[in-house]
Amino acid sequence: MSQRAEELSKRIETFRDDAITFVEGLSDDEWNANCEWEEWTAGMTARHIGAGHFGIFGMCGMVLAGKELPQLTGEEINAMSDNDSREHADTTKSQALEAMRDNGAKLVEFVAGLSDEDLDRTGSMPAFGGEASVNQMIEFVIFQSAREHIDSIKKAVGR
Repeated sequence: MSQRAEELSKRIETFRDDAITFVEGLSDDEWNANCEWEEWTAGMTARHIGAGHFGIFGMCGMVLAGKELPQLTGEEINAMSDNDSREHADTTKSQALEAMRDNGAKLVEFVAGLSDEDLDRTGSMPAFGGEASVNQMIEFVIFQSAREHIDSIKKAVGR
């Protein structure tokens, strides 16, 4: 494992653990609070983080395997996320937490095993503005987008 991968995996682990602790502490009323940005409940948003954002290792694995990324725009990804979240609108807190724990652990393990060369490998997707390295993809999906979702839940529940 490279030093960069170790540091990144530890940042992800901290973010994951903080997100899980926050979601665990949501009351039933808070679980059903409306997040204005997403137009989903807090529960739907938490599941989206666990199932979607923490699952970025799959897309990164495609880059490392030399596969072409799907040529999706940000709008297309948002529409897919919206459809998926609405299909899972009845997700329980335990189901959302399971997705956060499982995919979060897989992401931490995946990143911890990367080399500097792996982190610097690039793939192209319109949603990432064209070429993006594995490191850049993770930074965007976890530390920008997933953080925005956590902040949205916090705003919805008044924390």
